[in-house]
Amino acid sequence: MKTPSQLHYGSIYRIDKFSVPDAARQQFLNQLNETKDFLDGQAGCRQNLVLEVQSGSDRFNFVTIVEWDNVEAFQNAKAAMQEERRASGFNPQEFIARLGIEADMANYGPVGTI
Repeated sequence: MKTPSQLHYGSIYRIDKFSVPDAARQQFLNQLNETKDFLDGQAGCRQNLVLEVQSGSDRFNFVTIVEWDNVEAFQNAKAAMQEERRASGFNPQEFIARLGIEADMANYGPVGTI
């Protein structure tokens, strides 16, 4: 884990948490891997992690964390992802609803020095 002095203070962090039913696990991971591969190829992607709960609260059993260089890199990648999904006909909201997945998605930034 990075200490506050190692954080990139201009970075934007997209952190998404998912509660995925066991029956939907493989289908969810297949789609998640496609999304991860796409985002990994976008300019400004510093790191892209897919994590599965190992201990503690299991309300959300998957978490993704993507660090972007800055807001512009994030916005460009978001637009490219939306265009990719439009072209392929993939609807993430429908996918999540159909599989019974609960999602909590938000952008975060470093708090600063403590």
